[in-house]
Amino acid sequence: MLIGEFSRRTGLGISTIRFYIRKGLLAPEAGQSGGRNPYAQFTERDVQIAAMIRFSQSLGMSLKEISSVKDEMQQAGISRERTVELMDLQLQVIELKAKDLRVMADYLRTKRDWIAAGKPGDEPTLACDALSR
Repeated sequence: MLIGEFSRRTGLGISTIRFYIRKGLLAPEAGQSGGRNPYAQFTERDVQIAAMIRFSQSLGMSLKEISSVKDEMQQAGISRERTVELMDLQLQVIELKAKDLRVMADYLRTKRDWIAAGKPGDEPTLACDALSR
């Protein structure tokens, strides 16, 4: 598939796709069309890689970290132990984010109730030390 269809399938902008190609995160094949500058041909595997990149970014991984994992996979393959280690690290990140979201939701709920009740007593505050930073 060409870059336009790949963009529609993945939800990535064309400039983002080209950026990922320059960074080596995506490596589409050179197609037969396009003359001296052959069109990039993307595969279903590229769609899956793009989904992995977006998912990894949503977990807080940097593109450098994603690229490192991708390189590790391509060079020697990732062992079961290394895969578990990477998953454990990401689970820690998700669990910290979930904790922070619970703290924020509790604060917003408490403040909303305080406002709805006519602001009786002291204003609720967000305990910054409750956030995992």
